[in-house]
Amino acid sequence: MAIPDAPTTEPDLAAYAAAAAPVLGLALDPAWIEPVVANLRVLRAAADLVAAFPLPDEAEAAPVFEA
Repeated sequence: MAIPDAPTTEPDLAAYAAAAAPVLGLALDPAWIEPVVANLRVLRAAADLVAAFPLPDEAEAAPVFEA
């Protein structure tokens, strides 16, 4: 399922990982770039599925339970 108004081009996930790692305080070994990119692709696909799920206007947010 495609998300309306979603970009149709694949983002440069390797560039994203390289830019995000220092922001998160992570040292990203170049040997791990490909596995990180593969994981980002899986996460993006999962996010696309969730974002594409239609919700009715009358849907309510789940309650928050705190101990």
